[in-house]
Amino acid sequence: MQKTVDIQTQIAQTVQLLRDKLGVHGKTLTESVKKAKRQLPRRIFKQAMLLAQAEQMAAHPKLRLVLDTPKLARASEEVQKHLGGINLADRRMGWFLGMLSSLAFNLLVLSALLLAFLRWQGFI
Repeated sequence: MQKTVDIQTQIAQTVQLLRDKLGVHGKTLTESVKKAKRQLPRRIFKQAMLLAQAEQMAAHPKLRLVLDTPKLARASEEVQKHLGGINLADRRMGWFLGMLSSLAFNLLVLSALLLAFLRWQGFI
């Protein structure tokens, strides 16, 4: 009985980490993982889906006995380790710098086109 509570606790912690780190809101782990599919690496997504399938079985008293708890514990640990390593400030800074670099590139292209047009018209 202790192992099933542990698995259910780990699943709840995983859902909370998905909410905190990726901003994904879902009532169950299955919904949360499906919404976060593009933001997770393939290996982590597969481990999270393994946990999501176990979440449904852990709610049923007889099916709970069939769960492979060591495998689920490893999967939960791996997913939580990945989600715990996400730095929100770094992600925001990366997004901001990407936006700034694309804006700078567009301004350079616009100024080059403007100079080419002015030269073609004979103003330069």
